[in-house]
Amino acid sequence: MELIVSELKKTFKLSKKQQKINQTDAKVKHALKGISFTAYPGEIFGLLGPNGAGKTTAMRSIATLIKPDSGAITLGDFNALEESRKTRQSIAFLTNELKLEDYFTPNFLFEYFSKLYGVDEVTMQTRRSDLFKRFGIDKFAEVKVADLSSGMKQKTSIAMSLVHDPAVIIFDEPTNGLDVLTAKTVLDYLVELKEKGKTIIVSTHILSVVEKIVDRVGIIIQGEMKILEPMETIRKSDNYQDLETLFFDLVEAEAYDA
Repeated sequence: MELIVSELKKTFKLSKKQQKINQTDAKVKHALKGISFTAYPGEIFGLLGPNGAGKTTAMRSIATLIKPDSGAITLGDFNALEESRKTRQSIAFLTNELKLEDYFTPNFLFEYFSKLYGVDEVTMQTRRSDLFKRFGIDKFAEVKVADLSSGMKQKTSIAMSLVHDPAVIIFDEPTNGLDVLTAKTVLDYLVELKEKGKTIIVSTHILSVVEKIVDRVGIIIQGEMKILEPMETIRKSDNYQDLETLFFDLVEAEAYDA
């Protein structure tokens, strides 16, 4: 399912406390200043940027968790902003802000979210078996979330986000809290989903992850899309050298101009 983001803009009002934290007299923050990009089926798109750049705002807008001031988001053949219920049925959105309820077990949560998305019992059982085995959750299926390690909580969150087999997958820091081997399992699975024709957007600060798995990269700085290129172009360019150098050069240039 193709995802098209067009001229997306979003501003937030700043409280006096926020103004002090951000060391500004401005009463509003321009989180997004008209960004545009397209993510295609069978592709992993890397959405990068330093803290406060606007990438999380963009992802939350796509997930219909916040409403942009202007711009358009098209998902397949429908307007994602106008048909929020249909949008949420079509996407998975994993964010560090999503917390699982401590008192429930992975088994209970998987069943709950499956019913919420209208997944039938047979499909739910098959999907749960596959995801729990793949991420090593099966041995902890009846353990309360409060008693799980941070890594197991992250893996459980990933499984919960995929209960409805979404066409579009948006993962913000998917390997957060995971050891090296488990992180590789997650990344390998994203590549597998890509090969199945899923549209995948990944945001992470671990640039080595991006270089290994993404097909195209968008770098947002202060609400503007500074770079939108195929990863292969960045690898081969004499000007870019590599993704890490490009990223830090852009961030430092923006800080210098400010």
